[in-house]
Amino acid sequence: MSRDRYVDFLRAWAIVLVVFGHWLITALEHGPQGQVAAPELLAVLPGTQWLTLLFQIMPLFFLAGGDAAAGSWERARRAGGTAAGWVGRRAVRLLLPTGVYSGLVLLAVGVSAGAGVDPYTLSMVGWAMAMQFWFLPVYLLLSALTPVLHTAHRRWGPRVPLVMGAVAVGVDVVVVAGGVSSVGVLDYVLVWGVAYQLGFCRRDGLLDGLAVPGVLAAAGGAAFALLVALGPYPVSLIRVTGQETGNTDPPSVAMLAWVVAQVGVCQLVAPAVRRLLDRERVWRVVRPVGGASMTLYLWHMLPVLVLAAGFYLTGLAPQPALGSPGWWTLRVPWLLLLAVVLAGVVAALRPVERGLAVVYDRTRPEPGLRRGAWAVWLGLAVSALALSRFAVHGFAPDGRFPVLPALGLAAGTALVLLAGPRGRGARSARAGANGVLEEAA
Repeated sequence: MSRDRYVDFLRAWAIVLVVFGHWLITALEHGPQGQVAAPELLAVLPGTQWLTLLFQIMPLFFLAGGDAAAGSWERARRAGGTAAGWVGRRAVRLLLPTGVYSGLVLLAVGVSAGAGVDPYTLSMVGWAMAMQFWFLPVYLLLSALTPVLHTAHRRWGPRVPLVMGAVAVGVDVVVVAGGVSSVGVLDYVLVWGVAYQLGFCRRDGLLDGLAVPGVLAAAGGAAFALLVALGPYPVSLIRVTGQETGNTDPPSVAMLAWVVAQVGVCQLVAPAVRRLLDRERVWRVVRPVGGASMTLYLWHMLPVLVLAAGFYLTGLAPQPALGSPGWWTLRVPWLLLLAVVLAGVVAALRPVERGLAVVYDRTRPEPGLRRGAWAVWLGLAVSALALSRFAVHGFAPDGRFPVLPALGLAAGTALVLLAGPRGRGARSARAGANGVLEEAA
């Protein structure tokens, strides 16, 4: 069996755990004045921070993305493709579904603000709908850097992620010990870039066998344990309010250790998982999840808002004490109801995805793009900045409509689309709205 199937499994497994983790730690309450409150579970019950070790699975996204990108760029390079053409095609596959999602959420924000919805509530909802956006500008930037990163990989191999990791450690020391927080933004690219670069190594077979993955798993796991036990780093792999030092914002050296350990474990279990994936019954379950990864990633918090309005805003939901046995027991129907609603959302979005597939096929840049390359690079920069603003401040900062980020995302997406040819008929609708996250090696 080719490696493609295992990469698709990693993507599907990662998206399931991300969605499940976000749902599990979301705590809602019916407030005394009829509003919905959302206490921060990880802060109220610090013991639950250990759960993040199970659900912080983003290294697998970047590992699978690097594996897929390496194969895609190699094929494009051999066929005479340019960096701008290749990057532009991948950017369009991410920006189209993200733009539709953002446009619909922003429309709802504008209508709600005009109707006089409480600014605090609107801000909280806007943040919930944008909490996953941190991934998008980082992935866009790594995609844009892929031609350079892959050239370095072909020349120096595993030494590239080793150097990136060493620089990331230096940056984290400056942030934590030196108090220079502004340089921490570099670790978004360096730490997640290590996982992405290891995806290149994985594709070339440099992580096969037991020795290298075993060393990665053991060294990464031991380093994480020591950094948490002896250093200033918390066990939580999600930012928790009140913690002076976090592991994700920006990614810390402890997160780097977790990336290395998770990549090692992923490779150690690969042979057993591949044998399972050879069974067509198993594959028929895994493949649709991987195929819907972008939709699931973007829309998975909408069911939370639906159930919040239906059960918590109305006061219909039972409310045992947060963290009590009764509260944990109610997590089971909570998760099941969310899964049902999300399945309905995915089904409802199928016509939209088919339409986006046609738009993608008509507007994607040509592989050998040269004229108009400036539009791709400028559009990527503007889009990444706008997505970063949404990730930090949400879709309704202080209950207001975010005019500049909204215009930035629209302008950035338009610039990337501008680089594509006009008047080309749709040849295929197979690309879909889930292109970036579902793309196989």
